[in-house]
Amino acid sequence: MRKPTIQDVARQAGVGVGTVSRVLNNHAAVKGATRDLVLKAIADLDYTPNPHARRIAGGKSYTISVLLPVVTTEFYVRLLDGLETAFQEARYDVAIFPLLDRSRLERYLGSHTLAYQADGLVMATYNLTQLLSERRLRTQQPTVLVDAYAEGVDCAFMDNLTGGRLAGEYAATLPGELYAIWVETELDQLFTTRVFEERRTGFLEAVRAAGRGVRTEITASFDALAARNAAVTLLDGAQFPCTVFASADLLAGALLDEAQVRGLTPGRDVRVIGFDDQPWAAARGLTTLHQPVEQMGYEAAQLLLTRLGGHRGPPRTRRFEPRLIVRDTA
Repeated sequence: MRKPTIQDVARQAGVGVGTVSRVLNNHAAVKGATRDLVLKAIADLDYTPNPHARRIAGGKSYTISVLLPVVTTEFYVRLLDGLETAFQEARYDVAIFPLLDRSRLERYLGSHTLAYQADGLVMATYNLTQLLSERRLRTQQPTVLVDAYAEGVDCAFMDNLTGGRLAGEYAATLPGELYAIWVETELDQLFTTRVFEERRTGFLEAVRAAGRGVRTEITASFDALAARNAAVTLLDGAQFPCTVFASADLLAGALLDEAQVRGLTPGRDVRVIGFDDQPWAAARGLTTLHQPVEQMGYEAAQLLLTRLGGHRGPPRTRRFEPRLIVRDTA
């Protein structure tokens, strides 16, 4: 049997070929009922558009570039899941550009690299306020920030200040000394971010408001060995029972591992509060701040897709708020 064509879809939906094309391109001008008819026809016929013909006919790449610091952490795997789900629904391909260090970001800002040949650009986590104000960031094509905020550009971000505050309010109710492990603001010099600074600010504000203090604060870079070393240092000097806020689940997991080696009981000798609610957190009984990471990525993609569909309004922000999940470790 021959493969169905765009003409077949139009005929079955009772619309013109141009309407089918606009639905495939996620154009905002198509009415909801008409879009549903076209999508049903596409599903019934199992129609798949020819990406090469689509690009030639539309003069577009139908590709989105995603620039992010690294791709090896659980957070960015989840973020990409949310982004790719939305872009695939709109039949856009995703090109991933892990920058790995600050120098690569600088290079991308000033050159005509492959990333800028896409129809739209997603930039994750970077604090780009200064770059945007200096007009150093190339924004010829629609751009969205995810896991970051800056004025003058569409953003989807997590309210880390509130998350830190929730952790501090809860930690202040628990007995024993309070400790904290922070991630370096410059993650091994990979990129500048406000994420962990805001978590720390919110946590300390809440603890002080409750009339408590933090006995010791330790800083670690964002890798497994550094996290374990930080756990060793903290537990070597801790007075038990105690409560520890680990500003990322990676740090909390290392702390639980080290506590187990020492024969300490999480939830009794050392209470541990993490931040992220990674997929393994529930199995380990980790009390943590849940982040809707996939939803944040999906919403960021939708902001970009509406720009590609013709939206010309002012910059929009989508704020996501973490919520405390209490489990056995605290």
